Amino acid sequence: MADPEILICPACDAANRVPHARLADAPRCGKCKALLFEGRPLALEARRFDRLIGSGTLPVLVDFWAEWCGPCKAMAPTFAAAARDLEPGFRLVKIDTEAEQALAQRYAIWSIPTLVVIAGGGEVARQSGVMDRASLVRWARGAAGS
Repeated sequence: MADPEILICPACDAANRVPHARLADAPRCGKCKALLFEGRPLALEARRFDRLIGSGTLPVLVDFWAEWCGPCKAMAPTFAAAARDLEPGFRLVKIDTEAEQALAQRYAIWSIPTLVVIAGGGEVARQSGVMDRASLVRWARGAAGS
């Protein structure tokens, strides 16, 4: 298989090898048959996040947010819309900083919303505050070099 990406299934967490050239062909999980891209961000807890970062090969755009945060609520529809623009080249993830305080601390999240691009297992870019959709998509692509 030429230039495969490792995609973690959003439904069962199975690792799937998909040729990069076939990412846009609505790939499905080899184990549970769920779509590997759903056109929306994934809400993850720490264990699933660590699996995605540790095993997946796509850049991950993370929105660190909290339910009580007004700017986070304002950013949520923009982030969801950006998933449709950025998938399948990115995996978009939402991390609730109240529920996953240790994960927020690990990434030194001091203000929310904070967006982090992770590629190759490490952080490559960070942006705090609300962004419009076009700016968010441009920033993420630039940060990941795509």
